[in-house]
Amino acid sequence: MIKQKPIRPNLYLGLVHYPINNKNGEVVTTSVTNLDIHDIARSCRTFGVAKYFIVTPLKAQHELVSRILGHWEEDKASAYNPDRQDALCMAKLAMSIEVAEKEIEDIEGKKPLLAVTGAGFTACDGDEVLLNEKILLDNLPCLLLFGTGWGLNASVVERADYKLAPIEGYPMGGNDYNHLSVRSAVAIYLDRLRRGL
Repeated sequence: MIKQKPIRPNLYLGLVHYPINNKNGEVVTTSVTNLDIHDIARSCRTFGVAKYFIVTPLKAQHELVSRILGHWEEDKASAYNPDRQDALCMAKLAMSIEVAEKEIEDIEGKKPLLAVTGAGFTACDGDEVLLNEKILLDNLPCLLLFGTGWGLNASVVERADYKLAPIEGYPMGGNDYNHLSVRSAVAIYLDRLRRGL
C-alpha cells in the first residue's frame, strides 16, 4: 500500500510596500515595480502559490498595478504571451497586510499563519523545512511576506508567527555581500519550500 503525503494547506505570498524600512530605519512606503509584478507572479505560478498579494496603501500605485495587470488581460497581449497572462491572473492588490490576511481567512475559513523573511534577521524560528512542518502540523494556510526597500518594519516582524531564516550567500573568501533582489529571494524560498513537500 502506497502511503500518501498529507495534503498541504495553501501557501499565499505577499510583497509588502508598507510598512517598510528605508536605509535610515525610517518607516516608508516603497514604489511598486513592473519587474516585481511580473517576475514574482511567474515564480508564484511555477511553484503553486494560491494567490500573490501586492501590498500597498497608495491609490496611485493601485492605478499603476491595475493598468499593468489589465494590459495582460487584453486580447492582443494575451494572445501574444498567454503564459504571462496565466501567471499574472494570480496577482492581487491589497491595501494592507491585514486586508490580505482577512481575504485568506474568508477563502480558507481560518486565519493564516503569518511567516516573514528578511536578510537582516538576527534571530529566526528556523528554515523552510521547519516552516513546512509547522504548516502541516497546524493545518493552516500560510501567508509568506517579503519586504521591499530595506526590509519589513519591526511592527510586522514582531507579530509574525514564524521568522524564516535568511538566505546566506556563498561563504568562501570572506564574502559578506547579502543583497539579493526580492525577486531572486522569492524564487529561492519557494523552490526550497516546495522541495520539502
